[in-house]
Amino acid sequence: MTQRDLRVLPKAHLHLHFSGSMRHLTLVELADKHGVRLPDALRTEWPPELSAADERGWFRFQRLYDIARSVLRTEDDVRRLVREAAEDDRADGSRWLEIQVDPSGYANRFHGITEFTDLVLDAARDAAASTGIAVQVIIAANRTRHPLDARILARLAAQYAGRGVVGFGLSNDERRGTTSEFAPAFRIARNAGLLAAPHGGELCGPATVRTCLDELGAGRIGHGVRSVEDPELLKRVVDAQVALEVCPASNVSLGVYRHPEDVPLRHLYEAGARIALGADDPLLFGSRLAEQYETARSVHAFTDEELADLARSSILAATAPPDVQKSLLTDIDDWLNTPATLASY
Repeated sequence: MTQRDLRVLPKAHLHLHFSGSMRHLTLVELADKHGVRLPDALRTEWPPELSAADERGWFRFQRLYDIARSVLRTEDDVRRLVREAAEDDRADGSRWLEIQVDPSGYANRFHGITEFTDLVLDAARDAAASTGIAVQVIIAANRTRHPLDARILARLAAQYAGRGVVGFGLSNDERRGTTSEFAPAFRIARNAGLLAAPHGGELCGPATVRTCLDELGAGRIGHGVRSVEDPELLKRVVDAQVALEVCPASNVSLGVYRHPEDVPLRHLYEAGARIALGADDPLLFGSRLAEQYETARSVHAFTDEELADLARSSILAATAPPDVQKSLLTDIDDWLNTPATLASY
């Protein structure tokens, strides 16, 4: 079958977590270097079998993520992670990467949240220079921690607005904490001109998406797939063009949907939603950005024209300035105007 190569389709990557972006080989090498014992699920039986359908399943997922994070011990480790994330994105056709990080998870080892943020932003600048793709940062708070901690992170993010930090997020298990209690933190971030990009509508139903819109002023929603369960809410999301960062592989790995074909990607697309496909945590889910587009093609029967639409949506959902967006949109048109050839992706 002749197909256009999805790895050269220009796109933006807007849903990628920091430690979860790590290459498996890098994880193993750093673990051996620093004497960190990896469970079989992260060494010989990778990628791990996961589920977050219940609290025990999420605990195991979080434990594996925390172990992966623990191999980052030096500045060189952090720089390697960011550089390799950018290299992998470039290989998948990404031209604009927004990587999400909670500095408080690394503060003890890297002398505080400010020092760690400085390190990440410097690494992002170096990675952008060496790979030719833009690398921006979203600082994210943790739902399982006190909302006052989120305010501290929001003030931190605000200090770096316009200097590499483009947004403020809220991650971890939606079933924990009260989303509306994080509203003051998001107000701080929005007042600084940062995009509000909390997770919602993944492990919990559409009500979390509504709270993210009403209380947090979300301009983009991490996941948001379960908006399809509330037609009125979905229409609101579509009308407001609030982008949904849809991550097909992680939705299945975490048990949000049982099978790849159950992910409502086609439903969201045909409803007119602005969709930005993302890989979420490739280290734990085993697939990167281009493979999410391949899933859209092979599982959900997206044509090349529709795949180009998904790529356009990712660009329009990004925090990239208008001139950069315009250039990338032109490049997508060029991809679509290129004759299809034999390609694996």
